[in-house]
Amino acid sequence: MQIDELPEEIQGLIEQLDEAAEDEDEEAVEELTEKLLTTGVDMEALTLKKLSISVMDGEEEISAGWTKVALKIGIDPFKTLLEGLAAGMSLIGDKYAKGEAFVPQLMIASSSMYGGMELLAPYMEANTSGEEPSTVVIGTVEGDVHDIGKNLVKTLLSANGFNCVDLGNDVEADRFIEAAKEYKATAVSMSTLMTTTMAEMPKVISMLESGGLRDKVKVMVGGAPITTDYAARIGADVSPDDAAGAASWLKEIITSSPSNTDRWN
Repeated sequence: MQIDELPEEIQGLIEQLDEAAEDEDEEAVEELTEKLLTTGVDMEALTLKKLSISVMDGEEEISAGWTKVALKIGIDPFKTLLEGLAAGMSLIGDKYAKGEAFVPQLMIASSSMYGGMELLAPYMEANTSGEEPSTVVIGTVEGDVHDIGKNLVKTLLSANGFNCVDLGNDVEADRFIEAAKEYKATAVSMSTLMTTTMAEMPKVISMLESGGLRDKVKVMVGGAPITTDYAARIGADVSPDDAAGAASWLKEIITSSPSNTDRWN
């Protein structure tokens, strides 16, 4: 959808909704949403587009406002996250890769994404039917302070009923091992955005093997420089294409694997 090609009336309402979101005027946001619905515009496409643009531009209040619109009109929260908020991070990530954006823009954009994610989180909590959730130890490897991708994976895993132990960024190898043992983890998930820190991943896997823990946990690796071939070479179980893929893969593996108790006892 090209917003600048929409009728002037609709563009005017969009601008008003942006202003209301900036002012954190929730009543006005709701009223303008209702008005837009009466125009016949494709509200789902419009909302996802506005979310991606507002995240890319680092407009946190506008991103939050359109996240509320998404919730109001009933867009699936996972779709809102992946095709709206996360899509915006992909856009700014592409600009960063081309030298058209820099670290400050990435940080501002990530703040915009996180604000929307917080609003969506209560609507993405899975029903675990009283069963104890499987635990995933997750972190960005030592030497890398980036955590946008890691946080997105954490959000999707949490929404799918997993208990995520978030070690943060710049995580030393032995902390992954200690946490896996402490929490009797189902999986360890490592990420990096830098080629210079990729070697930390096989280090963790080697430590799991030497400690007799490798058969107890699945290992997921991801990040911009990580490929499926690299994951296979270092002995990881998988390198998902995206956060949704990580959640889907792990859910499928859980159903066909021994129980947590059987693996750790």
